[in-house]
Amino acid sequence: MLYVVVSIGCDKVAFWKKQKTQKNKVLPVHIGIIMDGNGRWAKKRGLPRSAGHKAGADNFRKIAKYCSKIGIKYLTVYAFSTENWRRPSDEVDFLMRLFKQYLEESLRDFKEENIRVIFIGDRNAFSEDLQTRINEVEASSKICTGMVLNIAMNYGGRSEILKAVKSISEDVKESKLSIEDITEQTLSDKMYTYNQPDPDLIIRPSGEFRTSNFLIWQSAYSEYLFLDTLWPDFKPVDLEKALDKYALRNRRFGGI
Repeated sequence: MLYVVVSIGCDKVAFWKKQKTQKNKVLPVHIGIIMDGNGRWAKKRGLPRSAGHKAGADNFRKIAKYCSKIGIKYLTVYAFSTENWRRPSDEVDFLMRLFKQYLEESLRDFKEENIRVIFIGDRNAFSEDLQTRINEVEASSKICTGMVLNIAMNYGGRSEILKAVKSISEDVKESKLSIEDITEQTLSDKMYTYNQPDPDLIIRPSGEFRTSNFLIWQSAYSEYLFLDTLWPDFKPVDLEKALDKYALRNRRFGGI
């Protein structure tokens, strides 16, 4: 199956087929990961939840680098959902401090790995300082030509679709678009991941069997793998096992 992406302006025009590893294993072009289980990981060890989030953040960097190394073109990780604001204020405050710390480190870390970082979600809810850091990381890594890393922060699939619908409604109201011309591609072009292929594989560690409002529009034909491993314990070998299972899937997209 051939994927084609056409971008305008500074973006590149790219054509690719499914990637293969040195073992000739079929690789997904785009992987999504719901990073879940940090709190339970900490509880099992008698540690505060903050320790679990720290361990999860450390693991995120390791897995992102590994994905880049083996040839994954796009990786989208679920870091903080629109629903996570409901957690205790001290936990949310810690997460915001952790995000800031890792934004500063990733500015150097991912740039060295030639990884382009894009943040998806409504960043307006974050502090001005954190928004500045987000903008700096995006601007600094824009020249990178390797893997695209989407970090979903204050992200929710329903709010993303709502945002797209409102934007299309404004276009219709301003006579930039007619109702008859609205297609699925019209909505796709309004998503945070526009100009990117939909995820081929979505992995959720932690033993939960929910999609949790993650990439609802984009995951219509994604393959899902739900694993018992808690996110801080998810290692490259676990990713390779997931990729082995993905390679055995027969993706027909409604056909025969």
